[in-house]
Amino acid sequence: MKKIITYLLLTVLWMASACAQTSYEDVDVKGFSELIANPDVVVLDVRTADEFNAGHIENALNIDVNQSDFLDKAKAALSKDKTIAVYCRSGRRSAKAAEQLSTEGYKAMNLAGGIVAWTRSNMPVTTDTCEVGD
Repeated sequence: MKKIITYLLLTVLWMASACAQTSYEDVDVKGFSELIANPDVVVLDVRTADEFNAGHIENALNIDVNQSDFLDKAKAALSKDKTIAVYCRSGRRSAKAAEQLSTEGYKAMNLAGGIVAWTRSNMPVTTDTCEVGD
């Protein structure tokens, strides 16, 4: 009986750790900067339109991850042939978006620390717009 309980416990722990793994990669500011220099990478800002308009990474598309139609807009605007470099303010919403995109078959990379980390590293932002559908 003890062996069965041990086996079940180990199985549950293994399954929990397998489910906790992400299907996207977190990258630091330097890695993100190098990543987005590649023309085959699409930069995706998943913050609100107001946050985006206040300042964003150059050439970023804006699709708010908290909107109910996030995946529909993302599928319409993004190609699965390109890597998607995702960011938000601190990295939480973009991690959520990267996970959703990865589940749909996209290769997604998340900026760890978000635009807060980006600007603290004195990386440039712009207020030029390039939004995807309202």
